[in-house]
Amino acid sequence: MTTVPTTTTEPAGVLGALRARGARLRIVAWVLLLVLASLAVVTLVTWQLSVRATDERMDAALRTEIDEFTGLTASGRDPSSGTPFGTVDAVLRTAITYNLARPNEKFLGYVDGVFRFQSRQQSPVLLSADPAFAALVGPVATPTAGSYASAAGEVRYLAVPVTLAGSPQRGVLVAAYFADQERAGADEAALLMVGVGAVTAVLAAVGAWFVAGRILRPVRAVADTARAITETDLSARIPAGASRDEMGALVAAVNAMLDRVEDGAAAQRRFVDDAGHELRTPITIVRGHLDVVDPGDPADVRDAVALVDDELERMNRIVSDLLVLAKAEQPTFVRTEPTDVDALVHETRRQAERLADRAWGVLSSADGFVAALDAQRITQALLALADNAVAHTGPGDRIVLGATVTGGVVRLRVSDTGSGVAEADRDRIFARFARGSGSRRSDGAGLGLAVVAAIAAGHHGRVELSDGIGSGRPGETGPGATFTLVIPWRAS
Repeated sequence: MTTVPTTTTEPAGVLGALRARGARLRIVAWVLLLVLASLAVVTLVTWQLSVRATDERMDAALRTEIDEFTGLTASGRDPSSGTPFGTVDAVLRTAITYNLARPNEKFLGYVDGVFRFQSRQQSPVLLSADPAFAALVGPVATPTAGSYASAAGEVRYLAVPVTLAGSPQRGVLVAAYFADQERAGADEAALLMVGVGAVTAVLAAVGAWFVAGRILRPVRAVADTARAITETDLSARIPAGASRDEMGALVAAVNAMLDRVEDGAAAQRRFVDDAGHELRTPITIVRGHLDVVDPGDPADVRDAVALVDDELERMNRIVSDLLVLAKAEQPTFVRTEPTDVDALVHETRRQAERLADRAWGVLSSADGFVAALDAQRITQALLALADNAVAHTGPGDRIVLGATVTGGVVRLRVSDTGSGVAEADRDRIFARFARGSGSRRSDGAGLGLAVVAAIAAGHHGRVELSDGIGSGRPGETGPGATFTLVIPWRAS
């Protein structure tokens, strides 16, 4: 007993879902990255501006305090008693007493480098007990601004020397700000922005997830539809929504492409079936006659050879027309060059006269007119129309070739007085392997008019069908038919 090995494959739908989710995650990741980067830049810039504004405010406040001290002591008298200051200590005590310190601000007074006075406001650390700070500000001889790294962080200060006439003491008044504490508001605002930014990023990620899902839905539908299409079933289509944006246009374009592919595949199948049928018939006829031919009877052999020659000629015409129709799909099918239209029509009539005994004629008003045409293809189309007219007429019927130039187009016509084209046949006779019901012969493959339509399309034109030159007049066999090649004469 043999065991057939089995393999487990992941369903295509799961793979498609994973791929779609991967794209969805990438979109969300990029959106989240952009949001976080934007929030980071905004938060950093806002925090920097807030810190700079706080520093400028502290420096301005320090200058204001010193200006107030200068104005208070400029007279040299104690504002409470009106008596002159007797010592530097008195000056410092008065200045610190009359100036109210703001939060995170501190006033200190030094005499001969030794701390003597300070404002009453609480401070994170005692600068008065810091010998390094005293050594920094105590000896200054000119107004000095600076920054000091204390145990509580940065301290921004402005130290001004104080002297009194007749007193040997050298004092220093210091206005100081605990900068890190003063900047706490900016730091808290930055932290709040970070928190709000985090919430915003989460909301943006959630929104991006749903938006990406909606955006990628048509893409998933395209992939699902592509997987649903097989060699034998091309009917699957992408569900079309109400969206008119780029995705809606994509869905419409893909569905239109699938329609063309399905129509082309169906036409190809019909073409192959019809071609096989048309070629199989003469082959069957030839084989049937060869099977019953009597090699000893010269007359029977001659008849068989004649029949085989006729059927081979018929197959040759079918193959030639099929090759023309195949080349019609190529861009080099038509090669135009300046062509004398009137001369082309007269030359084609001379060639058509050999097709059958008919009353051939030319009716042209394009004398001397030159248009960009592929003369060989146009001649081929007119001869095919002439041959078609022969098939629908009898001896003595008229077949007229004509040419006119009107409205920027060249009209090349083949008219006859034959049986005409039935209304039921007019919409289908230009299809491949289609035959009209009024034909006097059955050896055609139904490709002639399809070739004519292909040649007209190659010149950016068309074929029109109307009644012929008979129109039931006395002495004429029928209304006839007129096939007209309508070609823009500027076509290249």
